Amino acid sequence: MATNQNRHDGHREGAVRGRSQFQTPSGQWAKRNRENGQIMDVKADPTPFKGVTRETRPGQGQ
Repeated sequence: MATNQNRHDGHREGAVRGRSQFQTPSGQWAKRNRENGQIMDVKADPTPFKGVTRETRPGQGQ
């Protein structure tokens, strides 16, 4: 997991480990567990999760 060095600072140091996110064809963002590939959560709004590494499809840049 990411660490919070100064608890009163209000931001995370580094990305959340063991998770990645990707955008579904419908435009929603889904969070995936890297250990077993299971989808953990899907956001209802079109904004990505904060602090989670984004997956890229082969041949596509960010």
